[in-house]
Amino acid sequence: MKVHDLLREFFPNASFPVFDVSVLTESSRLADAGAVFVCIRGARADGHAFAKDAYHRGCRVFIAESELSLPEDAYVYLCTDTRRLLALLAAKFYGDPSKKMHLIGITGTKGKTTTAQLLCHILNRAQIPCGYIGTNGISYGDVTLPTANTTPDAVTLQKTLSQMLKKGITTAVIEVSSQAILQSRVLGTRLQTSVFTNLFPDHIGTNEHPDFENYKECKHRLFTDFGVENIVYNADDPAASDMLDGATAKKLLSCSSAVTETDFFVTDPALFDKDQSLGISFTLGTKETCIDCKLPLTGRINACNALLAAAVACGVFGIPLSHVANTLTEARVSGRSEVLSLPNGARAVIDYAHNGESLSKLLSSLREYAPHRLIVLFGSVGERSQMRRAELGQAAAKYADLAILTSDNPGVEDPNAIIADIAKAFADTSIPYLAIADREEAIRTAVNLTVADDILVLAGKGHEAYQLIGTQKLPFCERKILLEAVQGIMTAT
Repeated sequence: MKVHDLLREFFPNASFPVFDVSVLTESSRLADAGAVFVCIRGARADGHAFAKDAYHRGCRVFIAESELSLPEDAYVYLCTDTRRLLALLAAKFYGDPSKKMHLIGITGTKGKTTTAQLLCHILNRAQIPCGYIGTNGISYGDVTLPTANTTPDAVTLQKTLSQMLKKGITTAVIEVSSQAILQSRVLGTRLQTSVFTNLFPDHIGTNEHPDFENYKECKHRLFTDFGVENIVYNADDPAASDMLDGATAKKLLSCSSAVTETDFFVTDPALFDKDQSLGISFTLGTKETCIDCKLPLTGRINACNALLAAAVACGVFGIPLSHVANTLTEARVSGRSEVLSLPNGARAVIDYAHNGESLSKLLSSLREYAPHRLIVLFGSVGERSQMRRAELGQAAAKYADLAILTSDNPGVEDPNAIIADIAKAFADTSIPYLAIADREEAIRTAVNLTVADDILVLAGKGHEAYQLIGTQKLPFCERKILLEAVQGIMTAT
């Protein structure tokens, strides 16, 4: 694509150099002679400050929000919002792939990943090749890649959709975070189906949303601003009506785990604990039929997630309810209610629960399995909302028998200071807690403390294979550390 073909729609009166664009990027390290470099103002760095570095690497085409001090042979195009323009350019540069696909966008505070992965599992098993983009990475066909955010940056998103198309995959599920909408990462993307899970206060604070109303409005835009034809929503959530306000979708499918007057519903949820496996059974129903399901994921909330996935599969794609039920029996989601049996008769549950609401739901659901003790190991992300730390501590103090406070991506913040913030929730309770800043040491300690019929919860990291400590992203696989700790116990005995 020539420079003028990419840019003239947005800068109709400008002149352009004549060359083929090989790279569209916001990273100066990728900006070479064939690049268009877009200067983005981020929370930690301003891309305008790296324009000279991009120039020295050979780049001559720049898009910025303010004047750049560059030699005269540089072409600089000014706009008011480079994030927004980058998203539109990315869609154009990669041939508007979303217009040739059925994209399903899922948003909500909790349940996005589980719902998305269950839906992908159902569609793929029904011979509808489906890709996935979200918290657990990127996957389609035989390709598996990590992602830095729940929803990738605009260039990565459009490039990934283009690559899916080349593999013949025309259906994909995308987890759409509120910040992705706030930062225009999904602008220029055509969605055919949008899904709403639930809404609770989260991601409010410095470098995030200024308040709950902004957070809610960003999520609402997924149902009004992307041309969706189908909306599947959790009718039990009080914010459902807010999400639907102004929506013009042709098909609205309501879901409930409380009433049976909706298009899809769940009844009779019951926990099962058999052969060291924890899960939930329930009846999945529509206005025409009902069928029994058994899901090997813990907690009643996962029946709701499965319900939303089933509603998309049946109500939008026409997959029989019986196929959905059969498929759910074998469903697994990495880092979500992932149960591992320990040799001493205890069990460990790895889950991504990283805010107060999700941790409360997780622990309260596990409490229903009547463990000997419920032990929870968790921390809180650095450089984020203080409110989240208080809520995490309150959830553990309410439901756990023992808490182990540790690190969870502290970044440049002192992990002990984060732990101290969480520990305030235990001040007026009799619930004991340990403070161990090193998460690997904390896991090993926790495993050594377990006895038969305990449930040990490792919360907050889930699928993540890294830790953010200081300015470094260090390899860290919680599941591997847990299994090594278990092996150490077995060797010692």
